[in-house]
Amino acid sequence: QWERLWFLILTSSFFLTLVWFYFWWEVHNDYNEINWFLYNRMGYWSDWSIPILVTTAAGFTYITMLLILALCHIAVGQQMNLHWLHKIGLVTTLITTVVTMSSIAQLWDDEWEMVFISLQATAPFLHIGALAAVTALSWLVAGQFARTEKATSQMLMFSAYLAVVVALYLVPLAISSPCIMEKKALGPKPAILGHRGAPMLAPENTLMSFQKAVEQKLYGVQADVVLSYDGVPFLMHDKTLRRTTNVEEVFPERAYEHSSMFNWTDLEKLNAGEWFLQNDPFWTAGSLSRADYLEAANQSVCKLEDMLEVIKDNTSLILNFQDLPATHPYYSTYINITLETILASGIRQQAVMWLPDTERQLVRQLAPGFQQTSGLKLDTERLREKGIVRLNLRYTKVTNEDVRDYAVANLSVNLYTVNEPWLFSILWCAGVPSVTSDSSHVLRKVPFPIWLMPPDEYHLIWITSDLISFLVIVGVFIFQKVPEILLLSCRWRLGSIRTYNPEQIMLSAAVRRSSQDVKIMKEKLIFSEINNGVETPDELSFCSENGY
Repeated sequence: QWERLWFLILTSSFFLTLVWFYFWWEVHNDYNEINWFLYNRMGYWSDWSIPILVTTAAGFTYITMLLILALCHIAVGQQMNLHWLHKIGLVTTLITTVVTMSSIAQLWDDEWEMVFISLQATAPFLHIGALAAVTALSWLVAGQFARTEKATSQMLMFSAYLAVVVALYLVPLAISSPCIMEKKALGPKPAILGHRGAPMLAPENTLMSFQKAVEQKLYGVQADVVLSYDGVPFLMHDKTLRRTTNVEEVFPERAYEHSSMFNWTDLEKLNAGEWFLQNDPFWTAGSLSRADYLEAANQSVCKLEDMLEVIKDNTSLILNFQDLPATHPYYSTYINITLETILASGIRQQAVMWLPDTERQLVRQLAPGFQQTSGLKLDTERLREKGIVRLNLRYTKVTNEDVRDYAVANLSVNLYTVNEPWLFSILWCAGVPSVTSDSSHVLRKVPFPIWLMPPDEYHLIWITSDLISFLVIVGVFIFQKVPEILLLSCRWRLGSIRTYNPEQIMLSAAVRRSSQDVKIMKEKLIFSEINNGVETPDELSFCSENGY
């Protein structure tokens, strides 16, 4: 019973660590967001993604090896005999995985949506892998089935395995992926907007970052705007200057102040590039050329005016605004000041996607050409009432059906932040018009979705895989059953010989054999019966009558 319990714990640990490993591998798209989230929680920057990934991979490998060894023991009819050190390691891995998964679910439950989105890209291939694994297990199951003597245990074992196999055969009925479609139905490639410029090639929200985005000929860029204490719009994402400047060195006593509480003359003294080379948030600083490295190291806080001068000719712009503290001198007029700066730059109004809801009516009057954009997911009727023509949403908030509904309503959708080619491919197949990305230099080189499969071809692969698996499983069960059938046949033959009267055998043999042959046969039969426990006087009377 204890061995069964430990095997159950081992199996549960395997599936939990498998899910966690898959989750952490797939959220690679959001590693920078996760690190930023932890930075806000802990107060200092550290790249937690790689240590967590390495630890997860090590735990999964350890549990997988234990499970393989356990299955090998079961295959040869032995108990697991798990060492106490492995029991401690198994329980520790299980508890750690459960606690970590629970923590992510509580702190950042939105990220679990990534698993369901990723299955749109991986489910067809995971299905084939799972089918191969379960088919390979048929040898072990068939062996256990043949060795089990109780019919009830055999039926339970066979029923459980059959249920798993049938479920896997039917899983494709629940698989839905936008990339299972005809090639001719594929829409145009989504336009790409650089998230805070090109943050993998230069420090975010700096002039160099937007210059890199323009060099890549992107459709547009996204930027975060704040107003300084003396009324100068500048670019900064965080509420404080700690993460992306050296404010702790220059103004240590003001490091935790809101960035808008600094005058522009103070902001000009800060370096906004060294952190990028030191923290290397995207592991790309080492790939910079010598000239780019030196340029990045000397970046300063960027004015909105300077950024607009770089992008105004042929690049669209989407702006995020930070709310100012109530004590800020321009608390009630910062929208007006920012709007004036944008209009004075000469950028085409149609190229500006206006995101803030604050003073939207005023913006419509002063800049009627702006694309009114909403960061809230609303129904199409409400969006029309508010005059919204574009949505800017996180990719986990929108389904494929939502994209189609918005397209029918003539509403364009921009999704952020999309960094991985597989995610870009899924959104491309779904018909998303544009995405915001940190890795624009990578996505712009993706010529086609990673995979695209016509429905008929997918159905053929599905049915063929199921058929091959079924034939292999049936063959394995028949092969494993042959030794048992031969054994039963031998037992039946031996049993029929024991119940047959030896005297009749001798009489029939005497008709066609010499007396010497009959004598030898008598000896063999008598000693065979003695070896099988025939020792009573009645049974041996035949022997004594013949002088033995």
